[in-house]
Amino acid sequence: MKSKAVDYINIWLLLISFLVAIYLPFELFLFSYAILGPLHYLTEINWLDDKKYFIKSKSQGYKAFIIIALIISAYPLLKYLNLADNFAAVFEVFSSQKNIILLSGFIFSVSLIFFTKMKQLIGAFIFSILFSVICSLYIPKLLIVIGVFLPTLIHVYIFTLLFMIYGQLKAKSKPGIISILLLIIAPIVIAFLDIKPEAYLISDFTKNTYTGSGFLFLNTSVARLFGDVDKEGFSLISTIGLKIQIFIAFAYTYHYLNWFSKTSIIGWKTSFTSTRMKYIIFLWLCFVGLYLYDYIIGLTALFFLSLLHVVLEFPLNVTTIKELGLVSFKKLGFRNR
Repeated sequence: MKSKAVDYINIWLLLISFLVAIYLPFELFLFSYAILGPLHYLTEINWLDDKKYFIKSKSQGYKAFIIIALIISAYPLLKYLNLADNFAAVFEVFSSQKNIILLSGFIFSVSLIFFTKMKQLIGAFIFSILFSVICSLYIPKLLIVIGVFLPTLIHVYIFTLLFMIYGQLKAKSKPGIISILLLIIAPIVIAFLDIKPEAYLISDFTKNTYTGSGFLFLNTSVARLFGDVDKEGFSLISTIGLKIQIFIAFAYTYHYLNWFSKTSIIGWKTSFTSTRMKYIIFLWLCFVGLYLYDYIIGLTALFFLSLLHVVLEFPLNVTTIKELGLVSFKKLGFRNR
């Protein structure tokens, strides 16, 4: 499929995601996260593996991200299984320091696209931990923002936007530029929407499922950015609560749909072997079955996989930022300086 045709498709996907999010903010998010999410994790991890995780060195540094995902996700799973008190004391410590771990992983990913020697990587790894610990001591709010938003809204919205911008710098497609502009103005439009909470008839099942999923922390964290809102005083079914949820539902849904629309652009469908395809489809059906059986069980069981695809993408995120910076410098006339 030609790039321009994909850009037109993306415009429609963006508009559909936006409109459905306005009318069904909780239902759309729960559906997208359970149905589209697992397939996205599996196909992206497969593609990243085919691309060697965009790591410059041959040190298999990507394994550090697997360990990061394991030590963060182990405690919630053990706690759900009532095994936390007996087996997970060490994992509880790691889980409580997940903000430091995530920031360390992201900083370490920078070294993986620049350094190749093991001594350099070890030094960068130590530096990333020390820097993150210092941030926790002197800039705790920054670390909280990183811990909450890096694996969530930064991943699904900011990095999606950066990927689209980088793609359009090469493709220079008018519909592609339109889709970027629409993505940028979407949260602005949401902020000025005339939302009437009484118009949203949300079932107890939907509300309880969303609250029980643990995503309420994301809503309250976004609310705190715009005012002094505590968890007890925050209402999902309020004007600000609904606007936040509309944005979350839109960002996640379009993030998934944008990925699936880019099969021919970034070539992730060519990374499949017939065997891998069968395994991915089988696993996806099993994961969706878990969500249908019990949403919280599905969410808990797939926490590792959802976090893994985020942290494995760190080197790609850094690579994209670097390439955007290089293109910007060239356009500003720094090419020969």
